[in-house]
Formats: sequence, C-alpha cells, structure tokens
Amino acid sequence: MFTPTKLGPVPRVAVLVPCYNEEATIADVVRDFSAALPGATVHVYDNNSNDRTVERARAAGAVVQHEPLQGKGNVVRRMFADIEADVYLLVDGDGTYDPKIAPELVRRLWSEHLDMVNAARVTDIAAAYRRGHRFGNRLLTSLVGSIFGSRINDMLSGYRVFSRRFVKSFPALSSGFETETELTVHALELRMPIAEVKSAYKDRPEGSVSKLRTYHDGFRVLRMIVRLVKEERPLALFGSISLALFLASLAMIAPVLLFFLETGLVPRLPTALLATGTMVLASLSLVCGVILDTVTNGRREMKRLSYLAIPAAGSYDRLRVDAHE
Repeated sequence: MFTPTKLGPVPRVAVLVPCYNEEATIADVVRDFSAALPGATVHVYDNNSNDRTVERARAAGAVVQHEPLQGKGNVVRRMFADIEADVYLLVDGDGTYDPKIAPELVRRLWSEHLDMVNAARVTDIAAAYRRGHRFGNRLLTSLVGSIFGSRINDMLSGYRVFSRRFVKSFPALSSGFETETELTVHALELRMPIAEVKSAYKDRPEGSVSKLRTYHDGFRVLRMIVRLVKEERPLALFGSISLALFLASLAMIAPVLLFFLETGLVPRLPTALLATGTMVLASLSLVCGVILDTVTNGRREMKRLSYLAIPAAGSYDRLRVDAHE
C-alpha cells in the first residue's frame, strides 16, 4: 500500500480516465480507484458518449469533463493540459485493469523519482488479450525497441503512472489509440527514468464493448512509428533512403560504365541519365537527413530543458512552496 507519510509530503494524485461509451464499467472503475488511492481525485473525460457514461461517472464521485474532439489522443492532450497534480495515473475506463496495484505504481514512481511506470498486462484469459492483439503488440513494441531503445515490454498498455514533469513536457500530437506509442517514445527519447510492473488484465464485463479496431488501429500505430522515426531519427531514415538510392544508381550505371571503359561509347543514354538522377536524389536525401538531424537535436534540447524546468517526482521543493503559500 502507498503510504506517503513515509516518503515525505503527500503528493497530489490525479486519476485520469478517458471514456467513450463505458456505462457498463465506469462506475466500478471510479469507485475502485478511489478506494485504492484515498485522497486522489478521479477525473473522467467523456469523449462524446451517447450512453449513460457521464451520469454513472458523476454518481460514483468522479469529476467529469468533456472533450468534443474524437479520439483517445485528443482526450489525453486535454487532460494533461487541464489537470494540475504531482502524480498522474492514466487508465482506461473499460474495467480491464487491476486497481489494486495502483498504490504500488504511485509509490514506486514517487519513491524512486521516476517519470513513468508502465503496467505490463499479464493474463491467462484468451478473450481478454486475444492472440492477434498480443502478437501485434509484441511486433510493434519490438519495432519501437529496436529504433528507440528496448526498455518497455508492453508499449500499448493503457495503464500508466506519470510524473508532473513528464505530463507537462509531453507534446501530445496524436489523436487516437496511437497515443500510447507517443507516450513511450517521449520517455525513451528524453532518456527518462522509467520502470515497468506486471499487472493482471481481465476481460471486459458483459455489456461492455471494445472500441479497438485491430487492423485499422494497428496501421495507425505503425504510421505513428514511421512519423516518429522521421521526426526523431531523420538521419537514420533519410540515410537509409540515400543508401538504397545510391546502390540502385550503382546497379544501373555499372554495365554502362564497363562498356564505356572498353569501347569509349555510351550505348544506353537513358539508363545513364536515370542513374545520374538517382545518384543526385541519393545525395539530396543524405543532405536532408543531416540538416533535419541538426534540427531534431535542437528540438530535443528544448524539450529536455522544458522537462528539467519542472521538479522531479518525489522532490519536495515545490511541495514546500505550496505549503508556505
């Protein structure tokens, strides 16, 4: 159990629950997390639900707000901008995550001065975590790990705890379910102190329907990864394109060049021109990669400075200031 008195001043904990048509589960989610984290404020952000999600969340004791822009990423952006706290717990409103480990997640983040603690899903229930979803998660997590660093085993988990400096330095550019990928890459790119804890994962109760569209959302996550590679690893991306164009140009020009060296003639002028144009594109791609890499380093430095401007989790300086005020 999280006991803040042993750790110094009590942090303000906000439980953030993005919701869309979760009337079957939202009341239990609010009550369970309120019981698990006494003193925490549960914020439910409704995303254009057309059922009784809002009524049941408010009746269960949650602070209910609305975000009209559809998509989980839009809701996360709004919650991170609106809510002021020391520790932020983000969880889906579908009732599939275990509230009993919430105190441990908060305790670990606060006591170890971490910026993110990810709850990796563990379950034996096939219906709760289908084989296709499991395979896709492993594939996408491995892809992100190979590019940005392998420090997270369940990149698509919707159950995480963040520090204030993580939340207030997070750009939140995505609009849908790919926001989990953006959250992970933000932590990896700034080399934040993070951890992962295994968490039980259960099936949705009767009457609750998943909003996840396997292939559609999978491709959106993949597109987000490509965009993040372009923005955060431009030299690697454009350097790879440059190398591919360079090799293609060599393959086209080699027979023409050999014939020219033997005879002094250029038998396939169009091929020679195509090879030349391809080599020019290879050079331009490499130059673009170098320039964008310089820009990316500048952006990364600015994000790092914004991140460092906010006290770390477990740092009591700001809490003391608040107490004096």
